[in-house]
Amino acid sequence: MAVGLGPLPTLHPVPGFELGIASAGIKRPGRKDVVVMRCAEGSRVAGVTTTNAFCAAPVIVTRERLQGAVRYLLTNTGNANAGTGAEGLVNAKRACATLAQLTGVAETAVLPFSTGVIGEPLPVEKIEGALQAALDDLHENHWAEAAIGIMTTDTLPKGASRQFEHEGVTITVTGISKGAGMIRPNMATMLGYIATDAKVAAEVLQDLVRDAANKSFNRITIDGDTSTNDCCLLIATGQAPLAEITESRGELFAKLKQAVFEVCMDVAQAIVRDGEGATKFVTVQVNGGGKHQECLDVGYAVAHSPLIKTALFASDPNWGRILAAVGYAGVADLDVSKIDVFLGEVCIASKGGRAASYTEEQGAAVMAEAEITIRIELGRGDCSETIWTTDLSHEYVRINAEYRS
Repeated sequence: MAVGLGPLPTLHPVPGFELGIASAGIKRPGRKDVVVMRCAEGSRVAGVTTTNAFCAAPVIVTRERLQGAVRYLLTNTGNANAGTGAEGLVNAKRACATLAQLTGVAETAVLPFSTGVIGEPLPVEKIEGALQAALDDLHENHWAEAAIGIMTTDTLPKGASRQFEHEGVTITVTGISKGAGMIRPNMATMLGYIATDAKVAAEVLQDLVRDAANKSFNRITIDGDTSTNDCCLLIATGQAPLAEITESRGELFAKLKQAVFEVCMDVAQAIVRDGEGATKFVTVQVNGGGKHQECLDVGYAVAHSPLIKTALFASDPNWGRILAAVGYAGVADLDVSKIDVFLGEVCIASKGGRAASYTEEQGAAVMAEAEITIRIELGRGDCSETIWTTDLSHEYVRINAEYRS
């Protein structure tokens, strides 16, 4: 059950970016599982990918080709093409080559993306058979259909859109994502595609997607498993009649950055809200750190703890588990007498022990909510970080036990 995640909002078309969807029957007959995206000629494409050493074949190919002129993005679901060795690379490049032949572009102008079961050969013939149908379906208004086409264990499609004006010109930023499990910072089993019609220099675009991902996709975690396949791309089609953004400063850049950050945040948080079996959307906010990294270490220790996550599922205010996670996060010279811990606005622990004003009824009331904030005040400095996570339910175990069946 997705927590606080409803129907897709209006997803504004981005001039110069088209999406087409088709069915290859990779895992189920009739399912729309192939998505082709076309970038206008001259578009700039930047991205970030998984840190997993066992990265999937399509990730390897995409990394090799990102610096060149990109025209098409090819995504399949139902098969990750990961853990497939040399054969996986051959198949990923073959699917790209077929699409390139159909469209008359260079093979290196096609980037592949896959998501699904790891360790099984990519059914490349099925994908090739669906490419023409996907090309025939290309349209700037097909964001919502594409959001459905890239889903795996997701229960709902995920997308966001923003528009702003600059010198009388409307600029659009629209994005979609997929992901529900094997989600951890440093990217995860998620795919994210964000496009804008602004004209942006390559280096500025790369910095922008890296910074946006660090504050959104790299601040979510469901189960602590970093996937083999995750990628997040930012495409700038340059179709808006404005000067190119060549520096990470100025009014136009600031407006674009805000829009890109907001879209990334929306679709990243949507992944958490739709986490496999999730019944709670949990914000872990760590303030007062001496360094940003120690805030992240504490936040992830809390967010990854199976004992805390199961307590969240049970609506059990077992605050001792939170203290334990803070204590083992690895922060050097941590003075627990300076730490305060809150559930919502309720102080549950202060100065190393249970807060004098705390009652079990107060904690239980907060834990019964669908959206919960755990706030930790370290009392060491001025740094803060926020992470978003879920509880851990019976349904999560069932979904992942039956995933390959």
